[in-house]
Amino acid sequence: MNARDGRGGASAPGAEVRVVLVDDQELVRSGLRRILRKRDGFDIVAECGDGAEVPDALASAGDVDVVVMDLRMREIDGITATRALAAEPDAPPVLVLTTFDDDEMLSGALRAGAAGFLLKDSSAEDLIRAVRAVAAGDSWLDPAVTGRVLNSYRQSAPVSHASGDVREILTARELEVLCAMAGGRSNAEIAEDLFISELTVKSHIGRIFTKLDLRDRPAAIVYAYDNGLVHPA
Repeated sequence: MNARDGRGGASAPGAEVRVVLVDDQELVRSGLRRILRKRDGFDIVAECGDGAEVPDALASAGDVDVVVMDLRMREIDGITATRALAAEPDAPPVLVLTTFDDDEMLSGALRAGAAGFLLKDSSAEDLIRAVRAVAAGDSWLDPAVTGRVLNSYRQSAPVSHASGDVREILTARELEVLCAMAGGRSNAEIAEDLFISELTVKSHIGRIFTKLDLRDRPAAIVYAYDNGLVHPA
């Protein structure tokens, strides 16, 4: 099973989401702090002005549920910092937050191990939903650019997967879960739609990754698009 899908902590009802902010602009970090407020269930446990500061920040912050990461920074950029973080065992998931809808950069962030991305001109409500989703083990792909980014992701990093008809490889329920993931549904939403528990959803996702030889949620989404299970809006 992908490590993110097995995360607990922040996915529990009422649990506080512990966040590390990484952005080289203090004004941006200040704006994020105003949105991700403690009274709404968030705790900003550390802030970094560059990707180079992330390892020390995480070491001193203790348990962290999600890292909100800018892409363009002076010393170590967000892609490099995300790749280094993803290589560490039990590292928190990364949500990339950027002003640039650069398809190659965003697909590069996914290849580096980011759990999702959100453009900075998104609404405060979407930011809150995205941070909570990633902290709970889900992905978040900004719908404004998802189609283009996944196409770039596919071209530069072909998805390795099991051969054969997906309908013969997966059970009917696993197929439902895969389509729901590709449609942008969170684990909690999938559980509600299918009248099953989130734990059962995570088990299905783990089996989907294993059976289809997929490494993560973005790869599963690309697989679903490539095999005609879902279609771009």
